[in-house]
Amino acid sequence: VQLQASGGGLVQAGGSLRLSCAASGDTFRGYVMGWFRQAPGKQREFVAAITRSGGNTYYADSVKGRFTISRDNAKNMGYLQMNILKPEDTAVYYCAASRTIILSDYRNFGRYNGWGQGTLVTVSS
Repeated sequence: VQLQASGGGLVQAGGSLRLSCAASGDTFRGYVMGWFRQAPGKQREFVAAITRSGGNTYYADSVKGRFTISRDNAKNMGYLQMNILKPEDTAVYYCAASRTIILSDYRNFGRYNGWGQGTLVTVSS
């Protein structure tokens, strides 16, 4: 599956952004979808994941209660709604997908085999 992330930009602390991830090339509903981010000088880290049906979601502690992951399988789209943004949320955000990943690996970026190009989110203080 090919992925393309969009929706990043510059926002003030406390603001909101909605990232989108467009999937093509395969049946999107067959893939677990995740969002990861990478800040300058830091390792890529897990943000959120959603199961194939959208029935279950998982979040990093740092974004729980502020971010919401969702998907629309009919449109082959995934989303990350980000609210109450903080300067420490500044990073390049990537969407990822895997057809074979298991629950215990959802937070491991190495287990995803489809990646979007990344979209930059900058949160000013």
